[in-house]
Amino acid sequence: MHTTTPAPTTTALPRRTVAAALVVAPALWLGARAQPAATRIATPSQTEGPFYPVRLPDDADHDLLRNGQLSYRGGQPAWVEGTVTDLAGKPVRGAQVEIWQCDEHGHYHHPGDGDKADAAFQGFGKVTVGADGSYRFRTIRPVPYSGRTPHVHFKVRLGSRELLTTQLYVAGDAGNARDFLWRNLSEAGRDALTVPFTRGADGLQARFPIVVTT
Repeated sequence: MHTTTPAPTTTALPRRTVAAALVVAPALWLGARAQPAATRIATPSQTEGPFYPVRLPDDADHDLLRNGQLSYRGGQPAWVEGTVTDLAGKPVRGAQVEIWQCDEHGHYHHPGDGDKADAAFQGFGKVTVGADGSYRFRTIRPVPYSGRTPHVHFKVRLGSRELLTTQLYVAGDAGNARDFLWRNLSEAGRDALTVPFTRGADGLQARFPIVVTT
């Protein structure tokens, strides 16, 4: 008696499995190239405040602990550094970063504050970022004064344009929760502007990356 050999059977894939494979396959083929570049969030702006210098000091370099021939011995010396990049993460070449803050006793070099700041404390500094967008200042860990938690004022310029004015806050400082400007920030804004000051080989160090819209 002649018998026929049955044809090999095939198991059909469920439609959902096939659809998922079609979606996943291109990502597997293209790898990282299939993923769009991440867009960064711009650093939040903050008020300039009343104590931006009326006249920029003759000595306005990166080292706020030396004002001309005078050396400042107060406060806790600290390096504040970071980068200035655009929303795509590219360095903003030619950008200038300015900082200003009060001395260890809470005084600014400003007539509105009675010009009471220590003459040895430069109080203001300005640098042009490096090719990689980096900047660095030598200053002190900011201190509180009446009504405000410790902070450092920042301004970023590109040529004649002002790209950003903001403030840096100290992570973990008890005064933050009582400060009206810090309290009004969103959680993401607080994360962007509040940074730790940690011990390093040459004193305290704080890293403050800045992202601007150009």
